[in-house]
Amino acid sequence: MKKLTILGSTGSIGVSTLEIVACHRDKFEVVALTAGTNLELLKKQIEEFSPRLVAVLTEASAKKLAQMLVGRKPEILFGVSGLIAAATASDTSMVVVGIVGAAGLVPTAAAIQSGKDVALANKETLVTAGHLIMRMVKSHGVNLYPVDSEHSAVFQSLQGHRRSDVKRIILTASGGPFLDYPMDKLANVSIADALNHPNWSMGRKITIDSATMMNKGLEVIEARWLFDMPGGRIAVNIHPQSVIHSMVEYLDGCVMAQLGVPDMKAPIAYALTYPGRLPTGVKPLDLTEISGLTFFKPDLKRFPALNLAYRAMADGESMPAVLNAANEVAAAAFLAGQIKFTDIAVAIERTMDTHQPHPLASIEEVLLVDRWAREKSRELLGIKNL
Repeated sequence: MKKLTILGSTGSIGVSTLEIVACHRDKFEVVALTAGTNLELLKKQIEEFSPRLVAVLTEASAKKLAQMLVGRKPEILFGVSGLIAAATASDTSMVVVGIVGAAGLVPTAAAIQSGKDVALANKETLVTAGHLIMRMVKSHGVNLYPVDSEHSAVFQSLQGHRRSDVKRIILTASGGPFLDYPMDKLANVSIADALNHPNWSMGRKITIDSATMMNKGLEVIEARWLFDMPGGRIAVNIHPQSVIHSMVEYLDGCVMAQLGVPDMKAPIAYALTYPGRLPTGVKPLDLTEISGLTFFKPDLKRFPALNLAYRAMADGESMPAVLNAANEVAAAAFLAGQIKFTDIAVAIERTMDTHQPHPLASIEEVLLVDRWAREKSRELLGIKNL
């Protein structure tokens, strides 16, 4: 039986993971859960899965949760130390990282250093500290399995083939809600418009990243580290139907692709059970119901954030961490109604323009750059409360 810690249990990844666990109680046991502000859902998850340890954001939330629970209660911790305790719990064998943003970096690193396998759905960990994380994975002899549908597709398309035979990786992108939106009207789109993804159901921040295509840019940087592939050999294709989740092109001209309906339970289950597979309840893909599959190159004028990600990857060193932090601030500012949609990429670029890339030798140094970039982004935007 695989014993799990789920970081971000009330988010979309966490909820989907627990749906898989609920269907396969004989294969999984939940040791620890962590969550943000959705205490009502966390309470229900505790009652259903009986973790021995739970962590929340603040001490006040921890006290409130304790009051909400009746009967036998788990150990309730809070803050970064609570996340680390959950990620390093002695009886956990795998940590599912479903936390959004740079907040996932520290507990992920702690899990790896304590010898846990990791199912990673947090792009920002590898974007900000890919060289450090992959070095830890190797030195501690653990496995890191991708959960993002695109990276899971690449991972599956590589099975049974030699890495030396790979020509390039092709990540697919739906194009989000603004693929065909009039360019001259993008500045005035509403928050609701940006959150209306045509194919996927995701959290608010990730959905905004999909609308700007920063999500795909972060995935390109993540793929660079996951698959040890130079950025020049990682391409992006717009694929509005979201049926082919990504592809690997080989030296002989053959292309391997992974197909499926857009449902995160499939890649999550593959990460949990690799190299095996489990029934997930995901609707099987029926190609006879699909009228056609289309692919084309992204318009970098429409999606400047994707170009900024390639730039950050080319600059290397500390620049991807700056890109990520600036994006988190700008996306939050848009969701708070403080800037326009088109200001997101502008704010990221302005922050990057003020930064001189330098090497990062530790997680602590990554966190310092992250903090600097957030402060600089707020300063450039004239925002203090994000």
